[in-house]
Amino acid sequence: MNRRPRVAVIGAGACGLATVKALTDARLSVQCFEKGDRVGGNWVFKNKNGLSSAYRSLHINTSRERMQFRDFPMPKHYPDYPKHDLIARYFQDYAKAFGLERQIRFETTVERAEPRLEGGFRLTLSAGAVEDFDALVVANGHHWDPAWPEPPIAGEFSGLELHSHAYIDPDEPYALRGKRVLVVGMGNSAMDIASELGHPGVAEQVWLSARRGAWVLPKYAFGKPIDQSSALPSFLPAGMRRALAELWFRLVIGRLEDFGLPKPDHHLDQAHPTISSDILTRLGSGDVRAKPGLIKRDGRQVHFADGSVETVDAIVYATGYKVSFQFFSRDFVSAEGNDLPLFLRIFPLDRQDLFFVGLAQPVGAVMPLAEAQAKLIAELLSGSYELPSVAERKRRTARERAEMFARYVPSRRHTMQLDYDEYLTALAAETKAGQTRARHRAARALRTESAS
Repeated sequence: MNRRPRVAVIGAGACGLATVKALTDARLSVQCFEKGDRVGGNWVFKNKNGLSSAYRSLHINTSRERMQFRDFPMPKHYPDYPKHDLIARYFQDYAKAFGLERQIRFETTVERAEPRLEGGFRLTLSAGAVEDFDALVVANGHHWDPAWPEPPIAGEFSGLELHSHAYIDPDEPYALRGKRVLVVGMGNSAMDIASELGHPGVAEQVWLSARRGAWVLPKYAFGKPIDQSSALPSFLPAGMRRALAELWFRLVIGRLEDFGLPKPDHHLDQAHPTISSDILTRLGSGDVRAKPGLIKRDGRQVHFADGSVETVDAIVYATGYKVSFQFFSRDFVSAEGNDLPLFLRIFPLDRQDLFFVGLAQPVGAVMPLAEAQAKLIAELLSGSYELPSVAERKRRTARERAEMFARYVPSRRHTMQLDYDEYLTALAAETKAGQTRARHRAARALRTESAS
């Protein structure tokens, strides 16, 4: 590969923008392809690309300071938890501040990305053009291809069924106001939608169904955003910090079972928590009623694991997303069960011309992680960082995956889970180690050249 390769980036959402900036800063030749007509990806409400999952009332559930790029802080006048339109504007301002749109080709879809025998990739674009690149960065996001319940719910339903991806508000695009609605799921979207529909005067009645319990955290604790408010010193053993955090939860929030929700079958740090300051109030007021897992549909009747039956007009499945790469052939790259092993959640184990940015599920926002990932890719492509050997990458990835699967609840949602702070620390350490390897390689090459 040339020292200054030509690089393609798929997607101009948050992760794609961070990648374009890092590669441009490294003076690499970059071309980004974006299906929509503007930057911002998932945060662009009613994005022209048809892939955004943003609903009208959506706010971030990670605080502003934990979500912002390190080299471009969000405006101080932004609230702690901005709405989607402010986040979209932030990404637009980011692109404008660094002149990134010059490297982005809008309303252009990558239909196929095929590896070339000599390395790099050949991209077939929506307009029919074909272009070759030395390296490819995939930053297409993983919250756009709806995942439905697995295994499928038994029976047939004669009312309206939709995935949360299609939800905008109680009136658009489906008339849910005044209806009897079942929301399935325990993640952030499920809580947001159930809470919104459950406000008096919106839906006639809302039920919230979950097969498994989740820890439901408020947005604030001790007067600060909850992701900034930890009062537990880092020198305490992890088990003690966990026990103290769960004690705090019991004293301040109470038992989730008292609200009708299933008791979490895991510790607080063993699964992605749900952030909602509203759902417990809606449950406590009866505006939303908790139900166990949905097991059967029969006309307008829905049957639950406890034997209860309700008559509903609509079911909203807030059951997450599939990791999809429609531009790759399945025998080249696929993520069965949302599982794709990667070294540092960036690098395939056997290639140095393909990279993934943002393909992770942190306890916290992905944007600062994507920024750090993109900078490491730029260092590799510009020659100032060197990867470990293939054998070492495989060994370390196997170890990290074993630790992840042992630490987190086994589910489709936790195949790429990582801790925000721990990951950034590990990435910084690997960056330094790889820079040292690159310097040693350069020194060896210079000695060899001198000897000859």
